[in-house]
Amino acid sequence: MSSQNGYEKKQFIYEEIPVKAFNGMFMLIFNILLMIASTVGFIYSIVMLDANPGSVQGIVLIIASLLYLIIIGPILFAGLKVIKPNEAMVFTLFGKYYGTLRKEGFYFVNPFVVSLNPGAEQTTSGSITADIAVAAVKATPQTINTVNLRKRKISLKVMTLNNDKQKINDQLGNPIIIGVVVVWRIVNTAKAVFNVDNYTEYLSIQCDAALRNTVRLYPYDVSDSPDKDNEKSLRGSSVEVAEKIKEELQKRVEIAGLEIIEARITHLAYAPEIAAVMLQRQQASAIIDARQMIVEGAVGMVQMALDKLSENEIVQLDEERKAAMVSNLLVVLCGNRDAQPVVNSGTIY
Repeated sequence: MSSQNGYEKKQFIYEEIPVKAFNGMFMLIFNILLMIASTVGFIYSIVMLDANPGSVQGIVLIIASLLYLIIIGPILFAGLKVIKPNEAMVFTLFGKYYGTLRKEGFYFVNPFVVSLNPGAEQTTSGSITADIAVAAVKATPQTINTVNLRKRKISLKVMTLNNDKQKINDQLGNPIIIGVVVVWRIVNTAKAVFNVDNYTEYLSIQCDAALRNTVRLYPYDVSDSPDKDNEKSLRGSSVEVAEKIKEELQKRVEIAGLEIIEARITHLAYAPEIAAVMLQRQQASAIIDARQMIVEGAVGMVQMALDKLSENEIVQLDEERKAAMVSNLLVVLCGNRDAQPVVNSGTIY
């Protein structure tokens, strides 16, 4: 067990390290002033060498000025970073994790660090749309550099994942089509960058797996069993099912430093191959329920009619006539068509 834990500690990063950053505006002004001073020193060294050829001081000054103007100054400019609200940058220094910069502002960091964002290196589907391709063709080098700079930043905003609809078998083995939307955000940038290859693709795959494992535990609709009132179903208990999906998905993406804020079912239907049969079953069930209600109401109305006739002594009916009257009333009340009246001009006996 200890060796396994040691292996996991070597493989995964669990905590963020705040990066050592300085005031970017101060470093910008300081570097500009040094470059101006280097330019002045370069001009002064040229004048010095012109007046005194072979001067060691002049040669050293011209080398130092050129070194700062060509190499050191531009390198220091590379250490300036701008962080907007709800953005972060993860840096590595010569292959090792250097730290995370996630507070908005203008900063100066080690100019040799490299920012990483594997979630922006490739799309989840692995392809690009036609609009993106046309924009890439028309893009200038400046716009390409701007896009690459944005890709290096990790967004800490709340984002939405809407995967394609899936065909999954429910608890009874019926194929259904279901879709889910997940609201998520990054809470640990070190885990998101270093523990998984691509956190957006990882979330998408784990979302499909969690959805499949949860859906197979519930039937599409409640059965006709006596305990159907306490039975959970995908159609009747969508809130509970979505919460179950959220809990399982959160366990799966914990290693990637992601937080699942909400999960909701956006589409739920039977698969096309059984949709027609299930629709007939639902229609038959609805017809049976409607007929049962009609019969219960008709029996109550017949009972009320007989009681009123007997209470007011309007007419005295024997058992045979009562049976005939009940039959006629039930036919009239339960029939699908309007009753045709029959006028009896003689005695009812």
